[in-house]
Amino acid sequence: MDTPLAEVPYSLRHACVSLWIKAGVDPVEVARRAGHSVAVLWKFYAKILRGQQQVSNQLIDQALAEDGGAGEA
Repeated sequence: MDTPLAEVPYSLRHACVSLWIKAGVDPVEVARRAGHSVAVLWKFYAKILRGQQQVSNQLIDQALAEDGGAGEA
């Protein structure tokens, strides 16, 4: 089956790793499954996380609420 996705050998792998990161899978687990170090994972995939500040803030707020604010300085 001809598909432009197969033109670059790692396109499917890149798509899979990108999906895992976007889905919120722990970066250490994503790196392990992909056979990368966490440093390599961030070097090549951090750009897909741009624009996620609002989601990140919500996760932090949720964690603080669950913790009762005990982690605040």
